[in-house]
Amino acid sequence: PGRLPKRVMGERKPPSLISPHAGYIYSGPVAAHSYLQLEDRVKPEVVVVLGPNHYGIGSPVSIYPEGEWITPLGSVKIDERLALRLAELSDIFTLDEVSHLREHSIEVQIPFLQYVLGDFKLLPICLLDQSLRICVEVGEKLAEALRGYKSFLLVASTDFTHYEPHEEARRKDWIALKKIEELDVRGLYEVIEEHNISICGYGAVAAVLEASKRLGARRAEVLKYANSGDITGDKSSVVGYASVKIELP
Repeated sequence: PGRLPKRVMGERKPPSLISPHAGYIYSGPVAAHSYLQLEDRVKPEVVVVLGPNHYGIGSPVSIYPEGEWITPLGSVKIDERLALRLAELSDIFTLDEVSHLREHSIEVQIPFLQYVLGDFKLLPICLLDQSLRICVEVGEKLAEALRGYKSFLLVASTDFTHYEPHEEARRKDWIALKKIEELDVRGLYEVIEEHNISICGYGAVAAVLEASKRLGARRAEVLKYANSGDITGDKSSVVGYASVKIELP
């Protein structure tokens, strides 16, 4: 975005965010557009980050249950109270560390959050089952549980089209992004299937869109779209990245 975010807290609620999770050299410049949105906002009591399960280990919907996550910028405590609350609300959630052992999609978001927010509580949710029914319920239960918080932040971690030519990736990704802008969860699943769009974290996006809608959001805004070819210059086979915000009332 051309500058670092100011670490100044304001009065507006944080928006929900969609952010990529590739290596920082590739997707970091896009992810930075998302986290710039946190300046001059109320500091969230908890940050819920949802990501796909790339390795297929663990449970269908896994909440990291307790303890802390450590990065080179320090440690972040898990919001154990919210973890237990979600597990009480629905048996689709499992309190499970195993699903997170090899997964990178959530952890790469943490240093951005630490830089802007400093100390905060974290709730990582790893999605192996990204079916429409499951992810709508995840969003529904998140909205219900988060109404008990004065402020919170939802982040969906996903990359977009994988390993297709630049123009084809861009075309496909904007078909999906139009549905995301409209908060159209079912429509997103339909275009992903119809156009064979290889979005890895579509379930995380669906859950955050559903929760945000239930919390009063009406539309999303794409802040930045690019792909790996914009960094490397090789546009023959790229991965797409998008930064999106969803304002909450």
